[in-house]
Amino acid sequence: MNPPVPIFKEHKEFHLVDMEEGWHVPPGYPPGIEQKILAGRLDEANGKGSRTRLLRFLPEAYTDKPFVHDYWEEVYLVEGDLVVGDPSTGTASFPAHTYACRPPGVLHGPFRSKTGCLLLEIHYYDKRSDGRE
Repeated sequence: MNPPVPIFKEHKEFHLVDMEEGWHVPPGYPPGIEQKILAGRLDEANGKGSRTRLLRFLPEAYTDKPFVHDYWEEVYLVEGDLVVGDPSTGTASFPAHTYACRPPGVLHGPFRSKTGCLLLEIHYYDKRSDGRE
């Protein structure tokens, strides 16, 4: 049996999150989609780490291609609407309080929001050799 993989995040007690300042467009995203890192750090170049972030779409913001990455991703739609898929091949719309959990390598998106939305996302690498969660 392998030991658990450590998750390295800083200790943070309850505190107000400034919802006005500190947002920035993540690499690979278009303007109108912004993130705020709440805790941790994801080192994609070396395939390690974890992060918790807020991701917000301004009204009518969208991505134009699907995403795929080598880390786990959990997404909770806190508020607003999220449209997933390509309009030419089919889309699905999701309301607030919906959730997704994606293992590494899963193609997902593109994404759009008609009214704007706020997502809570958790990203992490799991490098255990046995492949179990």
